[in-house]
Amino acid sequence: QVQLVESGGGLAQPGGSLRLSCAASGNIFSINAMGWYRQAPGKQRELVAVNARSSLGNYADSVKGRFTISRDNAKKTVYLQMNSLKPEDTAVYYCMMTVPRASGMSRDYWGQGTQVNVSS
Repeated sequence: QVQLVESGGGLAQPGGSLRLSCAASGNIFSINAMGWYRQAPGKQRELVAVNARSSLGNYADSVKGRFTISRDNAKKTVYLQMNSLKPEDTAVYYCMMTVPRASGMSRDYWGQGTQVNVSS
């Protein structure tokens, strides 16, 4: 069983910063992609940033230059540093990890979500 636990959400003022963390636990030998998605009220879930094992990270255009994704493989943790926050960044943020299984297939696991509110 694999579980992802997120932390670091909360309230920030426009122009402020927050750092999200997501730690995985359970039967994990390795992790392929790690990423962050978000879902605002009334909108579909969208990709924010993703980090594959061999890349620095890919970002949604709306967050490029403001958000940075990073990972610590030894800690099975992915981070999202969010700077220059805007009200439109308000959403529930979900982490996702792609984990190879014994069957040879990979499976995506999701965190429970953490709320980020950007408001003055």
